[in-house]
Amino acid sequence: MADHAEHTEQDKREKLKELVKDARIGMLTTMTTDGKHVSRPMALQDVEFDGDLWFFTYADSDLVAQIRANPQVNVSFSDAKQHAWTSVSGSAVQTDDRAKAEELWNPLLKAWFPDGLETPNLTLVKVHADSAEYWESAHSSKVVTLLGYAKAAVTGKTPDAGENETVRL
Repeated sequence: MADHAEHTEQDKREKLKELVKDARIGMLTTMTTDGKHVSRPMALQDVEFDGDLWFFTYADSDLVAQIRANPQVNVSFSDAKQHAWTSVSGSAVQTDDRAKAEELWNPLLKAWFPDGLETPNLTLVKVHADSAEYWESAHSSKVVTLLGYAKAAVTGKTPDAGENETVRL
């Protein structure tokens, strides 16, 4: 494991931002009114320096109803190419910020929002992150990682799983 003392909070924030941007698709988890967790894949639109995450959705979606009832959410990211995983906790809010929507719009979004920025009920969800945790494998190869786990199983020693950091935002 990496020495946690060598990483400043700013270093950890920058690493988190890099890992989230590389992953691009996150699983946004909300809670229903009857207390069940629901996760759905969402395409990340922007990662601000302070950890805010932006997503397009429909104003009449279950997602928006759920964050109105309970704004506490989690967004998890997995980047198989980098062997990295990220979990971001925070609070979400729905916003109809046309200027922000124009700034974030990407033509690929027309697959989900056929009328572009004029799509009826198009809205943004902003997740303001409070904290995050990330894990980054020490090895860039699945084979090396799996061999490390197999060796650990045989020897009884904990494998070198890479770097794990908690980030306060």
